[in-house]
Formats: sequence, C-alpha cells, structure tokens
Amino acid sequence: MPGPHTRLVLTEPQLTTGWERDVPAGDTLVRRYLFHHAALGAAFALAGGGRMLDADDLSMSDLARPGGYVNGAVLLRPPTDWDDLIARIQQFFRSGRGQTCLWSAWPTPDLRGQGWRLSGHPPLLARPPLSTVPVTPTAAREPDVRPVTSAADLAAWERVAIDGYPLPDLHDAPTGAFAAPALLDDSRVRFFVGRDGDRPVAAGASFVSHGIASLAFGATLPAFRRRGFWRRLAIERLQATPDVWTTGVFSDFSRPGAEALGFVPMVRLTLWILDRT
Repeated sequence: MPGPHTRLVLTEPQLTTGWERDVPAGDTLVRRYLFHHAALGAAFALAGGGRMLDADDLSMSDLARPGGYVNGAVLLRPPTDWDDLIARIQQFFRSGRGQTCLWSAWPTPDLRGQGWRLSGHPPLLARPPLSTVPVTPTAAREPDVRPVTSAADLAAWERVAIDGYPLPDLHDAPTGAFAAPALLDDSRVRFFVGRDGDRPVAAGASFVSHGIASLAFGATLPAFRRRGFWRRLAIERLQATPDVWTTGVFSDFSRPGAEALGFVPMVRLTLWILDRT
C-alpha cells in the first residue's frame, strides 16, 4: 500500500477531439466537408494548370492568377500557432495574382494587420440523401436546366458564372481561366446550365468527394433572378447524387432557399480574403 508521503498521480486516457491527424476524414460531417472542400479547390486548380499543397493541418490550392474562390487555404484542424499558420499560407501564395481565400471552421484572430480582410461568416448547411428525404414538388412550370456535356457548354457556363455571381476579377479573363476544359474529364465534377430559350442565364456545379456531394457553385444573371432557376439547378444537382449527403456554403440571402429544400445549418465558417495585386 502507498505510504503516508506517497504522491498519487491520476492520469486520464487520451480523449479524442476528432481533429487528430489519424482520425478518419469521415469522423464527423464537418470534418468530412473540410476535406471535401479542399479537394474541390485542388480539382479546379490542377485542371487549370495550378498547384496544391496538402499538410496535416491545412490544404492549399492556387492558380497563381485570378480564379474566383479556387485560390485558397482550408484549415483541417484547429490551429495551435496562428502566426506560424499564416506565415506558411502567405509563403505559399506569395507569387501570382488574384484574391486568396482562407476558410476556417473555428474562430480566428483578427488578421487585418497581416493584410487580410474579413469577407464574412457564411453558414455551412447539409441535407440528407434525396433518396431518403425527397424534395416536395412544385406545381409551377420548371425552368430549362441541362447538364454541360461539351467544351462549348462549359465555356457558356463559365461566362454566366463570372457575370452572374459576379466574379469581377475574371470579367476580362480568357475562356477556361475559371473552369478549365480538363474538368469535363473529372467524374467528381458536374456542371449544369439554365437557359431562357437558347440563352444561358444560370449556372451551377456539384462536386463529389469523401463520401458527400456539395452544391459547389451557383449563379444567375441579374435579369433572370427570382424565376426559379436557383431552385431548379439545386434540384438537378441533388438528383445527380441522390444517395449521399449534400452540403453547401450559402450566403444569408440564399440560405432560406436551401432550407426550403431540406438543408439544415451546421456551423458558420469564417472567410478571410488576401488580395494579391
């Protein structure tokens, strides 16, 4: 038995936080989404001739030119040293032009003193598979939405995406600067375009990775908003991947439409922007 002066040290077992490097990506839906989002950026960047870098705690992709939201870093676990993290990110993105994004699922320090500007805290939403939770049909006449199947279709999709979102940095960019034709050979990415007659007026994309899908992009030309294109594009993309959970980062403006389709909020992300000249 311990003596009167014996000091007992009680130790606790190692408790999993869910963000350790050896925890599977599918441990939680939020963790799965972060790896998914990193893979999406890498897909667009590599298809366009860019580069990417994966580390234990973050993933980065860069076209080295304006690329909408393609250029960016996604944090994969809570940082323990923000100064070191930001230094590594800025080192990776030190060359090239165009804005760079920093996506965090956790609160961040104020990065304005290091050249970043706060874009906002967009909500991340998720929806159960369409095969288990169908969308309530509408009696209204549905807009014309079609899948992109050719380079010409993709070029039209890209133009609508740039003008409809809008993405000002890409306004004068050559065709393929945002959505490179090589993406048509990537089975994880699907593009859809909404048409008014023969005119492309709305664009949406979906992406499948790490066991989930996402509504990866959506835009409608200003003159054709509030005509049902956003909803129809969302439904088409849900129907393309009916057996997996679907996620999406929405604005507060588009969030009600997503919730009407069965999406539920999970967490607000933090988005910082670094403007490279």
